[in-house]
Amino acid sequence: MASLLIPSLDEWSDVLWGPVSGYIFYQRFGGLGGLLGGGFSFLEELLPYTDIIPTFSIAWYIQNKGIKNNPLKTASMYETVDAEVIEII
Repeated sequence: MASLLIPSLDEWSDVLWGPVSGYIFYQRFGGLGGLLGGGFSFLEELLPYTDIIPTFSIAWYIQNKGIKNNPLKTASMYETVDAEVIEII
């Protein structure tokens, strides 16, 4: 949103930020959810006037509020839980 303060940079800076945003999203969330969300984040940045969508905030909420069957949980999260359960048994 800071790019909107400079009139000549507004939507043109999104061409550079789009791939970076998609990569950061994928690295942050990983797995299938990170891949899908990264692609959505990339497209959202490239399409004009869609900067208002809080992609990272929505993904953080889905991941941290425990919404069942969410695609943002990575396989490593499930493996850790399964290993702890096996150790307890």
